[in-house]
Amino acid sequence: MTPPATRILAPTDFSACSLRAEDYALLLAQSSAATVDLLYVAEFVPGMDLEYPVNKMYVDSLQQEGRAALEKAETRLAAKGLTARSHQEIGVPGYWISQKARELRSDLIVMGTHGRTGLQHVLLGSTAERTMRFAPCPVLAVRVSDEAETGKPSGKAEPPSLRKILVPVDFSDCSLEAVEYAANLAAQFSASVTLLHVLEPVAYGLDFTLLHADDPARAKSRIQGQMAEMAAALQQKKVPTASQVVGGLPIDGILRSAGALNSDLIVMGTHGRRGVSRLLLGSVVEGVVRRAPCPVLAVRSPKYEPTASTR
Repeated sequence: MTPPATRILAPTDFSACSLRAEDYALLLAQSSAATVDLLYVAEFVPGMDLEYPVNKMYVDSLQQEGRAALEKAETRLAAKGLTARSHQEIGVPGYWISQKARELRSDLIVMGTHGRTGLQHVLLGSTAERTMRFAPCPVLAVRVSDEAETGKPSGKAEPPSLRKILVPVDFSDCSLEAVEYAANLAAQFSASVTLLHVLEPVAYGLDFTLLHADDPARAKSRIQGQMAEMAAALQQKKVPTASQVVGGLPIDGILRSAGALNSDLIVMGTHGRRGVSRLLLGSVVEGVVRRAPCPVLAVRSPKYEPTASTR
């Protein structure tokens, strides 16, 4: 049984998506009386001379702005009855977020993600994605609409809710850890859970003949049975649970289901059965994070301890 988070790390750059992530950190912290650690990293390129006058002036300005914004955030959280502590660092955000989570023994990281795609993602990457690879604890990535990112009015955001949770399952250890984590969240917030398995397209031989044409039907039937058993086990724990098996590519299948179900949260394991393809095609979790219509919570199995990230 995974206990509720009691120490939540909330990195921020004071953007619209960071402020939205703060709403989720507040929701989770209030439900478990957790302490919130606010973290601002004054971004500075490694290798540059921090003592050079122009560089020092630039970083000092960032830190001054950061202190003022962190104080306001502390005040907002204190008004909701929460204990919040502020931290500042200088350097690469992706490194310091994971490092601070280790130092503070955080149970959960809640952060915004800009959800960049295409060329912009290739050039700039995503701090949230790097954090998911190296963090020692689960990471909740929260996006906002493009309009909110650019400051265009789109109406007041609805308060965050965790009523419908979608959990993709590939039967790996990590996905089963995600099921357990989601079940505990569901119990905490009186939410329902939908377990989802995406049955990938069948393979073809080198001569383009269909391999084992009768296997997909048998495989789908077998997997439906396994998913139904898993759903029944959660129902015995008083967690309303349904299961689905759909065809297609994993990322597309997960996103379609999340949209169709109007999911409030997707909970995923971060080390599924992808092997070397992780290096070639990227992570399914990262692909979902970039395009998901709701926040994505990445849960890593304890047996897959991340290596240190680059500072």
